[in-house]
Amino acid sequence: MVEGKDDTRQIHRAVEADTLETRGSALSEETLHQIEMLNARRGVIVFTDPDYSGEKIRKTIAREVPGVKHAFLERRDAVPHGPGSLGVEHATPAAIRTALQNVYTEVPEAPAVISREMLLAAGLIAGKTARKRRERLGDLLGIGYVNGKHLLERLRLFRVTREAFNRAVHQLDEEDQ
Repeated sequence: MVEGKDDTRQIHRAVEADTLETRGSALSEETLHQIEMLNARRGVIVFTDPDYSGEKIRKTIAREVPGVKHAFLERRDAVPHGPGSLGVEHATPAAIRTALQNVYTEVPEAPAVISREMLLAAGLIAGKTARKRRERLGDLLGIGYVNGKHLLERLRLFRVTREAFNRAVHQLDEEDQ
């Protein structure tokens, strides 16, 4: 699942894959039904832009079609060379392949293994650098950027282990030195 034809073109430069385009963030019932059918028959990977609209599409699809997989492009890999918004269409084939190698499946019933206190201690939900650290954490874990309010939920949904979380936080701390 991608947002538009430019995303499809860029995906095809990186890998051999079929794509279905949402053609915007207002997903129709017909598009959601197609996604549901595709997911049942062969699986779906949601690969949207790392921006507000892309996240809105991702959340809608995940809510309406449980079990879809998610690929996240790092924000720095989606930056246009000229004026424009963030997007899959600006990513290199290597960045797209990396994102597709780190696909996640949401698992809503997964128990929480990371606490709010751990997020606070890691400087991920409070302080001047929290947003920057969350952005980098999303890159390190391959789960995309999420605001502080939804970070704990994203970590739980994608079953990020305590060990993986601690490794990523340790790398964040080393990068900050």
